[in-house]
Amino acid sequence: METIFSGIQPSGTLTFGNYLGAMKQFVELQEDYECYFCIVDEHAITVPQDRLKLRENIRSLAALYLASGINPDKATLFIQSEVPAHTQLGWIMQTQSYIGELERMTQFKDKSAGKEGVPSALLTYPPLMAADILLYNTNHVPVGNDQKQHLELTRDLAERFNRKYNDIFTVPEVKISEVGARIMSLQEPTKKMSKSDANQKATIYMLDEPKKIIKKIKSAMTDSEGIVRFDPVEKPGISNLLTILSSVTNTPIKDLEKQYENIGYGQFKQDVADAVVTVLEPIQQRYYELIDSDTLDEVLDQGRDTANRVANKTLAKAKKAMGLGRVVKRK
Repeated sequence: METIFSGIQPSGTLTFGNYLGAMKQFVELQEDYECYFCIVDEHAITVPQDRLKLRENIRSLAALYLASGINPDKATLFIQSEVPAHTQLGWIMQTQSYIGELERMTQFKDKSAGKEGVPSALLTYPPLMAADILLYNTNHVPVGNDQKQHLELTRDLAERFNRKYNDIFTVPEVKISEVGARIMSLQEPTKKMSKSDANQKATIYMLDEPKKIIKKIKSAMTDSEGIVRFDPVEKPGISNLLTILSSVTNTPIKDLEKQYENIGYGQFKQDVADAVVTVLEPIQQRYYELIDSDTLDEVLDQGRDTANRVANKTLAKAKKAMGLGRVVKRK
């Protein structure tokens, strides 16, 4: 069985875009792959975090994974900082990285532009991300287009290491979902829906109450044409809502266009809102059952132990290939 790895930062409540582009896909993938789902809290500290809020976010994200349908009997869910091999291999991957290629990373350019005192971790976190993936002999990494560049670097580092030392690492493939991988802002549908958007009306959060979800979708920016059709360039708002409805109902966008051929935006938005609420309500109910439960801790303990066993084996191979440590003489 092939392996999938994915990590999400605990830097705030997940958006509905995160659910459609990631969580929903994960639930399906766990049926056919060996899956490792990681809460990458060490990536979150590349920017300042409130320690209490960070711990709250870590637990909340773990609960959302399970509430969304991740089954601990089929997938491994764990917290990155509880598996020390991640940072150890992250350092090894830094030794294989070139400053020039790290400086060319688009996200580094965006997050460091015009700032003084930029943390070095913003530059060097792609090698840690590579370590996250390579520790589990990962075959596929499901990501959005915004992370594709980092995955290409991961492939380069794995191949570079394998050429220099030995064929230790599996070179992963990028797995991008065709539908639902990029959900856009409700208020600025030319940019991605973001949990850090200052405009609260632009983003649907997974823990938003139904009334709030309906209000946000009804106020979503569209256009004056009055025709429900998919055209991301000329009609980004309607196209975004069609993508959401298609992803939620598993209905092809072309079929939705026919269904709403003679129906106005008001009814269309109401139907999108109802569909989103229908998906999120049971997830929210399960979330609140889990958030303070012993069950959540038991799942994370189990995931930590499993991840450590697998990751330590890979790390030991990488260290041995580089000549790190000492040879233990047998008595």
